[in-house]
Order: sequence, then C-alpha cells, then structure tokens
Amino acid sequence: MLYLIAGLVVFLGSHSVRIFAETWRSRTVQNMGEKSYKGMLSLVALAGFALLVWGFGVAREAPTMLWNPPVAMRHIAAPLTLMAFIFLASAYGPPNAIKARVGHPMLLAVKTWALAHLMANGSVAHLILFGSFLVWAVLAFIVARKRDRAQNVQPVIATTRGTVMAVAVGVLSWALFTFWLHGLLIGVKPFG
Repeated sequence: MLYLIAGLVVFLGSHSVRIFAETWRSRTVQNMGEKSYKGMLSLVALAGFALLVWGFGVAREAPTMLWNPPVAMRHIAAPLTLMAFIFLASAYGPPNAIKARVGHPMLLAVKTWALAHLMANGSVAHLILFGSFLVWAVLAFIVARKRDRAQNVQPVIATTRGTVMAVAVGVLSWALFTFWLHGLLIGVKPFG
C-alpha cells in the first residue's frame, strides 16, 4: 500500500502545481523555459504513474475489503465510464459543445471515471486510488474555473462536427478499452 500512496503523491503532486503553487510554477517556467519545465514535470509524473500502477498491483494481490458493492453498481459504472471517455475525447478534439459547456472536460472525465470505479469496487486500494483521483479532480476543477473567471476566459465556439467527432471517438475508445484493453492491461474484464 505504501508504494501506491507514494506513487499517488508523486503523480498527483506533479499535476497539482497549478493548484497549490502557481507562483512557484510561473517562476520556474521563467527560469528553466517552458519545454524544460514540462519535460522535467513529465518525467516526475511518469515515475509517479509507474509507482502507483505497481503499488496498486501489489495491493490488489491481497485486498482488504471494506464492502462488497452490489452488482447494480457495476451496471451504473458502465455508462459513467462511457461518459468519462466522451468527456476526455471532447477535451482534446476540435471545438465542441461539451467543451464549450463544461470548460474543462478532462477534469470532468477524471471525476466521472473515479466515481464510477469507487461505486463498483470496495477494497481499500480502490478507495485510496480512485478517491485520491476524485479529490484531486474536484480541487483542480475549482481552481481552473476560478482562474478562468479571473482571466475572463471565453468558452470555445462549438461546432456540430466537433461535437459529433468527440462523441464518436469517446464511444469507440470506451468500447475498445472496455471490451479488450481493460482486461489486457488491468487484468479485469468489466463485462466478463
């Protein structure tokens, strides 16, 4: 469990600089240059991610169960993860109605994904992993919205084509991950 927690601290910590240390971040970017800063942060985040994946795998070998979620929770988690994939696709695709409405769909994707997994799993390791991501995403979303208001950020101009593409890519990515990659990479088949 220690490796999982350490990985979360490093990974989420590297993604929390804008939440808790915006001034330090700006000063560091100015001193190092943006590319060097992003490269350093990426290496730290990658190390944290590897540690949390490994730590979660170790923790899953001997799980401590807090509760046994009803089967219905898995059925609720499926459409939530589908929504998370659509939110994620809308964050990185062409201008679309989802991004225009939400403002930060990647953070909404993380919140939705984490909530779905918390509902469907009842071990301590799952609570720590997905609970941490949920708390981080909520805080990051609040800070991002405040920053948007302070900088008077205007929503993107949505296009129907961009919205259709975001939904299509999200649905296809969800299907690929849910029916094939989740079992291959995570070792758990959501529908099997």
